[in-house]
Amino acid sequence: VADQRKKVALLGTAFTMEHDFYKGRLTDRFGLEVIVPNTADRAIVHKVIYEELCLGVIHQSSRQAYIDIIHRLVAQGAEAVILGCTEITMLITQADCPVPVYDTTRLHAEAAVEFALGL
Repeated sequence: VADQRKKVALLGTAFTMEHDFYKGRLTDRFGLEVIVPNTADRAIVHKVIYEELCLGVIHQSSRQAYIDIIHRLVAQGAEAVILGCTEITMLITQADCPVPVYDTTRLHAEAAVEFALGL
């Protein structure tokens, strides 16, 4: 990570948060410590993604639940939050977070443009 943060929180589907394909790459390739929400909070994050966001539904109560989860992760030392699911940006923005937010959808799109342009 270019900004020198070393401990990041990862939000996404249960698979993204619980399996190593994403966390492992961040750890192995970039030396990051990746933390995820506790079991109950992971269930909330996952449920909101599939039962609301994927359907285009946005509830203020879900936004607040995500903000509360993010604050708990920051209290555990997270220096940034990785939004590891495309739909989460419908609910959470940088304005909602006390630490930097990395929108993986935007980052991938920017990298694709740079690659296509040979930058």
